[in-house]
Amino acid sequence: MFSAEIYRTRRAELRRKVGSGLILLPGNTLSPNNYPNNAYYFRQDSSFRYYFGLNIPSLTGLIDADSGEEWLFGDDFTVEDIIWTGPQPLLRDLAAEAGIERTAPAKELAARIRKAISLGRRIHYLPIYRAELKLQLSELLGIAPALLHDYKSVDLMLAVAEMREKKGPEEIEAMERAFHIGYAMHTTAMRMCRAGVVEREIAGALEGIARSMGQGVSFPSIVSQHGETLHNLNSEGILENGRLLLCDAGGESLEGYCSDHTRTYPVSGRFTDRQRDIYDIVLDAHDYIARIVRPGMKYHEEIHLEAYRKLAEGLIGVGLLKGTAEDAVASGALYLFMPHGLGHGLGMDVHDCEAFGERSFDFSSIAERAAKSATCIYRAAWRVQSGTILSDEPGIYFIPALIDKSRAEGLYRGIVDYDRLESYRDFGGIRIEDDLLVTEEGCRMLGDKRIPVTAEELEEVVGR
Repeated sequence: MFSAEIYRTRRAELRRKVGSGLILLPGNTLSPNNYPNNAYYFRQDSSFRYYFGLNIPSLTGLIDADSGEEWLFGDDFTVEDIIWTGPQPLLRDLAAEAGIERTAPAKELAARIRKAISLGRRIHYLPIYRAELKLQLSELLGIAPALLHDYKSVDLMLAVAEMREKKGPEEIEAMERAFHIGYAMHTTAMRMCRAGVVEREIAGALEGIARSMGQGVSFPSIVSQHGETLHNLNSEGILENGRLLLCDAGGESLEGYCSDHTRTYPVSGRFTDRQRDIYDIVLDAHDYIARIVRPGMKYHEEIHLEAYRKLAEGLIGVGLLKGTAEDAVASGALYLFMPHGLGHGLGMDVHDCEAFGERSFDFSSIAERAAKSATCIYRAAWRVQSGTILSDEPGIYFIPALIDKSRAEGLYRGIVDYDRLESYRDFGGIRIEDDLLVTEEGCRMLGDKRIPVTAEELEEVVGR
């Protein structure tokens, strides 16, 4: 945890932004793995932890935006609990760590919420992504689970996103610590990469590093020779010389902040000429973006499309695209090679605030408000600012099903050389990713050193 003053300051700012009503921020509960007392590793809700700091299950925070009262609801452990868990802090002691003066048993939350509803007060809550909490919130608010999303608080969504978007010094320090976890994970993967190794051996080693240095992985590690599959969680392949291994992995610091990096390298330890050509195109786009990002830039128009343009220049150079880079980007042809955005927000979540962002909500009804807010929860209107942290992850992928579909539909005629593209069908994919902190003057990569990234650096590590 950070200091209690940091959490008090955050909650005061949240009250100011929301203005009135009750702000309800439930923490996560334990989720059963295969029976109730055998749970998955606990992962706290990031917004609850951002404002209350506590990494403990089954707590709920309540903030009265009008009166300024702040409450922590939960239950002290009984003797029966302590038999299994050992002595645990009292609720009032946990609350004090977060700068909270008022506590109450969990059962008293319902009465407080019912009274507020009877008085016509607004209850602000974020979209809920866990089934257990949906059921609890449904009972608490008297709203059917299927209708909870309709009554979410857009005011709270935008307020939380605006605050979490801009990282404070303590958060940046935590993310620098997460970088060191990621560095150890990726350099270990490189040293393990050799023919005959099963991909999951590497994925398992990465998870062990993440748990030994922090809270664990920041997302399920992608370790695959099928890099053309963007989120390939199947790690059953056996490494073969001549193929490329894509490793997309990161760790969480003890404070719950994430790292997210990707490297792609040859199993044999040496790139072929064709692999090296495509790799250098991706690296050139990656490094170009890291040079140009500065506060005030629009993510889509000035960052994402610029990455597309650099990739197009390289693909023209190897004969896979024809004409100009500008025409290729305008035609949409780069989607065939990189069907994802250049990057995403990063912080307490590896896709920061996406639990209540564009993947959970149609922003068309509040497009003007979203553009004014300009946070990462709606990338179409995202404008990076000093304190924003985003991933920089261009890639080139050769996806046979997408190639066939595009050719059959007659897309990008005169721009994509489909005949030449045929010889790349078994190439796989390449992605290179680092995390950028936007500063007052421009941006910098997180970390005090760089995970090996040039072809020469990778060959030196992997080829040993």
